[in-house]
Amino acid sequence: MTKRVLLIVSGGIAAYKSLELVRLLRKRKIAVRAVLTDSAEKFVTPLSLGVLTEDHVYGDMFDLKEEREIGHIQLSRQADLVVVAPATANILAKMAGGIADNLATTLLLATDKPVLAVPAMNVRMWHHVATQRNLAQLRADGVHVMEPDDGEMACGEFGKGRLPEPEAIAAEIERLLALPVFDKLEPNGSLLGKHILITAGPTHEPIDPVRYIANRSSGKQGFAIAAAAARAGARVTLVAGPVHLPTPAGVDRIDVETAREMLAAVEAALPADAAIMVAAVADWRTADAADQKLKKDGSGKPAPLALVENPDILATLGRHVQRPALLIGFAAETQKIAEHAQAKLAKKGADWIIANDVSGDVMGGDANAVQIVTAAGIESWPVMPKGQVADKLIEKVAHALSARPD
Repeated sequence: MTKRVLLIVSGGIAAYKSLELVRLLRKRKIAVRAVLTDSAEKFVTPLSLGVLTEDHVYGDMFDLKEEREIGHIQLSRQADLVVVAPATANILAKMAGGIADNLATTLLLATDKPVLAVPAMNVRMWHHVATQRNLAQLRADGVHVMEPDDGEMACGEFGKGRLPEPEAIAAEIERLLALPVFDKLEPNGSLLGKHILITAGPTHEPIDPVRYIANRSSGKQGFAIAAAAARAGARVTLVAGPVHLPTPAGVDRIDVETAREMLAAVEAALPADAAIMVAAVADWRTADAADQKLKKDGSGKPAPLALVENPDILATLGRHVQRPALLIGFAAETQKIAEHAQAKLAKKGADWIIANDVSGDVMGGDANAVQIVTAAGIESWPVMPKGQVADKLIEKVAHALSARPD
């Protein structure tokens, strides 16, 4: 079935890119209906958009003919996705405040469909505290916000605020239209409007400038879970240890090295609706990492290393004042898998522990077999690719969150 996009073009020099965006969407067999604000008509004409969409272009809230043919409420609900591109600081502020003073903002207030905002503005306007406050509110309301590009502005300044290229916007629209909320899951099985916090990979604890304590975690399972959460519509924050993996589409990535850095990044990312702690955090670190490379002294004796415990990130979240509604930990074990996971569940204050046997090639491999340990019992999953484990887990997370009272 053909997917339908309602494209709202607000006023800004980047509005001309909406023409190329429409062309790319039509090439992808996505139907587009366009709405122009009064300011946008200074940059793009209804005629040019109408030719490309092969549809009427809307703009006047009080056009009796338009209201008679298709009321603005219907217009807001006949699309699968509402896209605001470019989204100026002005329309973002109105969206955040629930203001409906023209056709575009009225449609946004009346729609019951997912919304994607693609900001474009001067770098100083982007970084202004009011704009960032409005963006935070929109994200909390479930609006997808695409990050603007860095680059030279039409005004001659340089920085963040450029409208992403139409190809990138079209790809994001295509990704959102493919989310389970449209095709697979029931409405209460999506993660639209939810913030999911995920850790992945190992941590490296320095011994000296060239050596460190680490483990064999590849980060593949955590990255797969982050990708699955983004596909389900969530706003995803991925705190990643030192791994060489591409950032999944739609995921905000924070790179860290040590356990203490990971804890700080996790706490800074709160609040979150769910936290999935997949990272294999080093249990210990050296008490005093050397400033210079440790050298052999010829005695045959190893350099003395005094070890201290690292902070327990999962346990910290378990008792945190901003504890996520759903807290999930991973337990990499080599023996007594379920038994150790059950002990960890109680000790850490988590809701679920996902236990896996890492005595084989799970760390670094592409498949996994897990056991979901909860207070209600143990659910065992067979060996499957890590991507399938991620999809199945995120579907379970989505239904668990939908069942919890707000």
